[in-house]
Amino acid sequence: MEYISNTLNNLVHQTAFFNLTWGNYVMIVVACIFLYLAIAKEFEPLLLIPIAFGMLLVNIYPDIMLSFEKSPNGIGGLLYYFYKLDEWAILPSLIFMGVGAMTDFGPLIANPKSFLLGAAAQLGIYMAYFGAIALGFNGKAAASISIIGGADGPTSIFLAGKLGQTDLLGPIAVAAYSYMSLVPIIQPPIMKLFTTEKERKIKMGQLRPVSKLEKILFPIVITIVVCMILPTTAPLVGMLMLGNLFKECGVVRQLTDTASNALMYIVVIILGTSVGATTSAEAFLNAATLKIVVLGLIAFSFGTFGGVMLGKLMCVLSHRQINPLIGSAGVSAVPMAARVSQKVGAEADPTNFLLMHAMGPNVAGVIGTAVAAGTFMAVYGIM
Repeated sequence: MEYISNTLNNLVHQTAFFNLTWGNYVMIVVACIFLYLAIAKEFEPLLLIPIAFGMLLVNIYPDIMLSFEKSPNGIGGLLYYFYKLDEWAILPSLIFMGVGAMTDFGPLIANPKSFLLGAAAQLGIYMAYFGAIALGFNGKAAASISIIGGADGPTSIFLAGKLGQTDLLGPIAVAAYSYMSLVPIIQPPIMKLFTTEKERKIKMGQLRPVSKLEKILFPIVITIVVCMILPTTAPLVGMLMLGNLFKECGVVRQLTDTASNALMYIVVIILGTSVGATTSAEAFLNAATLKIVVLGLIAFSFGTFGGVMLGKLMCVLSHRQINPLIGSAGVSAVPMAARVSQKVGAEADPTNFLLMHAMGPNVAGVIGTAVAAGTFMAVYGIM
């Protein structure tokens, strides 16, 4: 009888109920909220579902992220090994290859002015950088946090890993992906506040046709120019352009399909769950995380503001040929930010079609955020 009693007692005390803190319960609730937003509201479900589930797992069973050095049997937890691929910048680079294989740079080639709008939307990155320094973060931590302003999760993970900010990688990545998912909520009020209804109704002319040769040369030229100036961008810009070259050259259809489908979704699962698993209560519920979340929101808001304001200036200079709403798409949340530009424009005039015009700044923003990351790496001597 005593044996049965001890056995049952051991089983009961092995349940998570006896090992969780109040912080773990808070994070479990947050994970459930994220799952609700992903499933019921469809806010970037491909990203939020694995992130939220990783968050759920690590707060129920923390050893799923246990390193092999701390493990009594020398075997680490499953998601620990997934996470090492984030730290080594492997998964973010593969994500960029997949994005490149799915991206049409035609609107950017047809309207090179879109590069300026993509650059203007990086304002949030530099605002967040100086804001983070003002809040007491060191330079490398501030640079890692600032990339949230580009609404680019893979680049945020890449830079944090390269700058050695692994302690902050979890909050930075979760904040970046969260704001990417919340683009339809955060951006429209800013866009409407700084544009008039008359501006939002502006219709833009049809983009010129882009030849196949132009589309093939674009990734090659961009890789040479950008990587010669900032070699540190090669893992991101290089993989982005390689994926795009697969798509546009037309002779490696199998590679295009693999990069944009099977490989892309495998990487999203591994990256998402491992990022979510960095949000244990001990690592996430602290003052530094709160600062990062606030700085991320400020950065993202200023990025949207910067793109819209340059759009307004270009609207004036072009004699109302450019709708300033497309400037907000300069943040690199592809293609969500471009869809938001279309949605806000259609609210002002249902016959207005801005999506293709907004895709130019949107894909330019992807390149711009990678360049910003490369610039920070060069500043801090990281190769």
